[in-house]
Amino acid sequence: MNVKTVLILLVLALATIFALVCVLLTRGRAPSPCQHRPPGQEDTDAGQSLVFADLTPEELLQVVRYLRGHLGVPLVDASRAKPSDNCIASVAVQVPAKAEVLRFLDAGGARPPREALAVLHFGNQPDPNVTEYVVGPLPTPAYHRDVTVQKYGGKVPYHRRPVTGREYVDINVLIQRELRKAPRFLAACCESDGTDLTILTTAPRGFKSGDRATWFVLFHAVTGTGYYLSPVGLEVLVEHRDLHVSRWWLRQVFYNGRYFASTRELEDAFLADSLEVVRMQKPRADRVLGSMRPRRPPGSPGLLQYEPQGPRYSVRDNRVTYQGWSITFGMDPNSGPRLFNVRYRGERIVYELSLQEALALYGSNCPGGMSTRYLDGSFGIGRFAYELVRGLDCPYTATYVDRHYLVESETPKTNQNSLCIFEHDAALPLRRHFSDSHSSYYGGLRKNTLVIRTVSTLINYDYIWDFMFHGSGAVEVRVHATGYISSAFFHGQGTNYGNRVGPHTLGTMHLHHIHYKVDLDVDGQLNSLETQDMAYELAKDPWSLENTFERPYLRRERLEREDEAAFPLNAPMPRYLSFASPKPNKWGHPRSYRIQISSFAGEHLPVSSSMERSISWGRYQLAVTRRKEEEPTSTSIYNQNDPWTPTVAFADFIDNETITNEDLVAWISVGFLHIPHAEDVPNTVTVGNGVGFFLKPYNYFNEDPSVDSPDSVYFSGEQDAGACGANPLACLPPTAACAPHLPPFRYGGFLNLSLAPPPGGL
Repeated sequence: MNVKTVLILLVLALATIFALVCVLLTRGRAPSPCQHRPPGQEDTDAGQSLVFADLTPEELLQVVRYLRGHLGVPLVDASRAKPSDNCIASVAVQVPAKAEVLRFLDAGGARPPREALAVLHFGNQPDPNVTEYVVGPLPTPAYHRDVTVQKYGGKVPYHRRPVTGREYVDINVLIQRELRKAPRFLAACCESDGTDLTILTTAPRGFKSGDRATWFVLFHAVTGTGYYLSPVGLEVLVEHRDLHVSRWWLRQVFYNGRYFASTRELEDAFLADSLEVVRMQKPRADRVLGSMRPRRPPGSPGLLQYEPQGPRYSVRDNRVTYQGWSITFGMDPNSGPRLFNVRYRGERIVYELSLQEALALYGSNCPGGMSTRYLDGSFGIGRFAYELVRGLDCPYTATYVDRHYLVESETPKTNQNSLCIFEHDAALPLRRHFSDSHSSYYGGLRKNTLVIRTVSTLINYDYIWDFMFHGSGAVEVRVHATGYISSAFFHGQGTNYGNRVGPHTLGTMHLHHIHYKVDLDVDGQLNSLETQDMAYELAKDPWSLENTFERPYLRRERLEREDEAAFPLNAPMPRYLSFASPKPNKWGHPRSYRIQISSFAGEHLPVSSSMERSISWGRYQLAVTRRKEEEPTSTSIYNQNDPWTPTVAFADFIDNETITNEDLVAWISVGFLHIPHAEDVPNTVTVGNGVGFFLKPYNYFNEDPSVDSPDSVYFSGEQDAGACGANPLACLPPTAACAPHLPPFRYGGFLNLSLAPPPGGL
């Protein structure tokens, strides 16, 4: 062995020893904590977004104090009010008129007065009714005005009021009293004395205006699991229209395909051995159908998303900014999440984007299921948006925001951490290209998206509401459905209405239809509606005139009136439909935003139905109307309990007015037909159960705005792609070699449950 070889081996040995020493010295040492770098976007809002802000707990209390001192009538706290009492049903922000807001935001005008909308139930007066007052100015109210007639064209009859938690409690007391009249039947059918059975409301509550009679479905109640999959076959019809609870009564009883006048008649039929009884064992917590308890011990932790240098978005008050986006967010206790003043690169794209309603319409051969048409806004889509679970409902390191509301109480409630905001890496390129011709290079951009999310639990279903903002200038709106299916007792020809998912459980078919309001302002308020689609034309080849071929060409059309712009649900619609500005882009095309809908909705209720007008928004997958201050919403919380004479009928909005160069609103319906099956137990999964729409720039810019993204990647074949200076992806190993700060896991989502009974689930 020569000297040179020895020296080489010695150098290699020393290098190996040095490497081993480094490993030993660093073993067990935690990586350094990530250093937060504030996002670079300058905030120029100066508090303007607060013009849309939800009311604070202090403001809600000020409105309650004012009403108590200035209405001149006795008020009972709604949490214990009887139908014959007066009470404050709810208080929420009254959003100012658009013209006032735009004068303030865009023209330096005065800030509009801050006001509240208070809904009161007046049961203790000769003409019981529901009255709505605007109260202001906040924070120190000095006036109130009745806006009921202005909004609805007349008084709101008292029978249209939503059912309160106290009313459900009183109904449950009545049902329990009646169940005690059939003790032997209950023992035989259900191993129960009735006290361990729970009830589920249906709606609407009758067949004509003025009715208030509700079918309640009874289930075995098992602590720690959803009772919705354990029907016992018993359903009762409760008449509760009278203002005096003592006059409520049980009108009818249903069991296993038969109807009875009372529970006593049901008991007599059982004792006479003339009743077919399905004997069911009381479910055990460890074996009950639909249990969500883990069946395996926890495994290794899954993926964790974190920001090595902190969030790249900024949240201040009710406004979030992110890479050119500015969005103001809020939550209506009834209709749920809503956004205002959505801007991209300083230009307003959307003035208002708000959820309007969520319909669930069922089929069954049991009375409760066959008559159910839930309008979830009347129950409270925003009110029942509870605390989100960190690391599951949203990324662990997301920003979580509290929401406050005042409903059925004179004390504000807080759903803490009930809205989350985060940046999402879709693990998909927003755009990319690998060049293997002429020159060698790679260019691309990750699809990173800002997400605003909340989740509403409406009895059995959980709706995940997402609003997403892309680097291409597109807005994506999506809803996923999960939670428990609603079920019926399996009997007779039940499979005509669903699939059997348990020994005595029928998963009943239903449809979900969701409605949104989208007030687009594309390069200004005045827009027109343009459509584009394709057709084929037969053409001769111009170079020889001997051959013919089918050539696709573009059909463009500008729709002039509202009737033309109302597209029936599930009917063909132009593939490209855009809100167009009269101003062109650099290439001479109108600056536009395209509406692209992704939905597989079931069939709308037949127009001949006596209650169809109350959900007439569901006739259309898209309807474009002129914006009117007197048409703020497509529905009403009063439509649920009187759908036969709807307080708001969306069909009336479409009256063939011109829609050329006007302030326009797009009303969008999305949804899906759900036929429950075995895999819906324990819960419906979100996979394949998401629908929504996009708002996409269409000639709005002169090129894709994402070319300005600091996340863009480009390197050529001549460059060293592993060099940080040439490729930002190569900078990740040192940049991300830090430990994220994870706050301790805490959850307080159950705190308000005892104060706000779920609708019908008692």
